[in-house]
Amino acid sequence: MTNQNITSFSEKEIVTIRVIKAGQALVFRAWAEPEHLRIWWGPRGFTNTFHEFDFRVGGRWRFVMHGPEKGNYVNECEFIHIQKPYLIEWRRHTNPLFHVSAAFEKVSEHETRVVFRQIFETAEECEKIKRYTVGKNDEVFDRLEEELLKMKGNE
Repeated sequence: MTNQNITSFSEKEIVTIRVIKAGQALVFRAWAEPEHLRIWWGPRGFTNTFHEFDFRVGGRWRFVMHGPEKGNYVNECEFIHIQKPYLIEWRRHTNPLFHVSAAFEKVSEHETRVVFRQIFETAEECEKIKRYTVGKNDEVFDRLEEELLKMKGNE
């Protein structure tokens, strides 16, 4: 783990920031290509079944996250902004409802700063999710870094 933190810039927002030891284009690919995203998306122990991944503005991302002990969590999202290799934004259409922004800022040829924002309609909704998110977003980013190491090895 490098340079990470979770903070709120407003009472309706959860922000996770991490500098990752991989180039911007590769980091973007890990988020944009379903064969990579399904491997690392979610906290430790979770797996994913993707039913649809239409990576374009207006496209849908429908999937189920499978918990390690129990639970299947249905997710339906719509991509609302894509700017390769800088930004991916989507809106969740399943509860809890929120907007996601993932920005990829080039630090150097081999480092990218990822700013992951979850933006809620109300402070109350944000607070409910924050109890579960703190710590779990770190696990998600750890898994992303593991997948990026594999991707770098295959280049």
